[in-house]
Amino acid sequence: MKLYSRNQVVLYSFGTALVVLLLLFGFGVISFSFAPDAEQKEMADEFVESEVIPTQLTPDLAATVISSGEYSEDELTNIRIYDRYNEAVVNITTEVVGYNWFLEPIPQEGSSGSGSIIDTRGFVLTNNHVVDKAYKVYITLADGSQFEGEVVGTDYENDLSVLKFDPGERELVTIPFGTSDNLRVGQKVIAIGNPFAFERTLTTGIVSGLGRPLKNDSGLVIRDMIQTDASINPGNSGGPLINTRGEMIGINTMIYTPSGGSVGVGFAIPVDTARRVVPDLMNYGMVQRGWIDIVPVQLFPSLVRYAKLPISRGILISRVISGGNAEEAGLQGGKTNQSVRSGSSVIYLGGDIITGINGEKIATLSDFYGALEATRPGDKVDVEVLRDKQLRTMKVVLSERPSNR
Repeated sequence: MKLYSRNQVVLYSFGTALVVLLLLFGFGVISFSFAPDAEQKEMADEFVESEVIPTQLTPDLAATVISSGEYSEDELTNIRIYDRYNEAVVNITTEVVGYNWFLEPIPQEGSSGSGSIIDTRGFVLTNNHVVDKAYKVYITLADGSQFEGEVVGTDYENDLSVLKFDPGERELVTIPFGTSDNLRVGQKVIAIGNPFAFERTLTTGIVSGLGRPLKNDSGLVIRDMIQTDASINPGNSGGPLINTRGEMIGINTMIYTPSGGSVGVGFAIPVDTARRVVPDLMNYGMVQRGWIDIVPVQLFPSLVRYAKLPISRGILISRVISGGNAEEAGLQGGKTNQSVRSGSSVIYLGGDIITGINGEKIATLSDFYGALEATRPGDKVDVEVLRDKQLRTMKVVLSERPSNR
């Protein structure tokens, strides 16, 4: 038997390995690349970026995950939107002023809800009923840091409020506005909020109805509400309803429930309404809406019987404001010698009865306010009135609505 030294064994092994490698390389089984081309470099950069920012799934990485069978496409959509935007959803808590047994004012815990960061300067969009009558407002971010905020603007008619806090040098994540104009029943939606104080909870569902008119706490009708079966519970109010592109298409506001919990019928204010009113709330603290300078009175049965009116539904013009747009347009108010008292109010009879605005039927005060809700000062509207049992149409240039209206 032939013996080999240690050095001979090493040289022999090395030689054998080298021959095998050269053969594999020659047949194309293995290859080496020492200078990556542009495509490889781009893929590497994407991978590095996804490692640095794990909340964003690149298309290549998403495809890899799908092919591995770990998540479905639908699950990946939920994951991507949640990872990207959950930090833009805040928890809102309030303090209100209460009274003890000695009628002394004391701070008490108020309501709580959700909100969406819509501007990196610290502006937050939420429902008005979340912060209504609040003495103090606290905004809690995803990392647990809490800031005291202030209400900078309120729109009672659409149950919306804009809050502001000072983020300092902190970089905030914001949710982009989409549109609610092209929504379809059956479209998938995602809600993120803080139901029952469980922060940043995600629920999914579909748009289950569109164009729902609903009354808010002020008794005014919010138009074109989005109905969804995404689970919405107390604490979700003010949070975003998001489409699969990661755009806010509604502000979750209320639920229908006989039990106090979600039964799959929730409602959101359409984001197009927020698009229209938010700039005014940020700049002026209120929405600049058009107005007709009158004292309106909704017809009611006893008034119709007493005044022997020819119709039972509409808005009686009790008075026109002197020098206002109603007087200029030729609208007529009631007569000072034909007055009746209803509770603490004096109603003047004999004036025009408004039955329509811009072709929209007006039967109640909610209809009247609703018809003017989307208007601006300076807009022209056609006002249909009943006078001497005849319908007439007057053109009115709207003024700015007073703050007490």
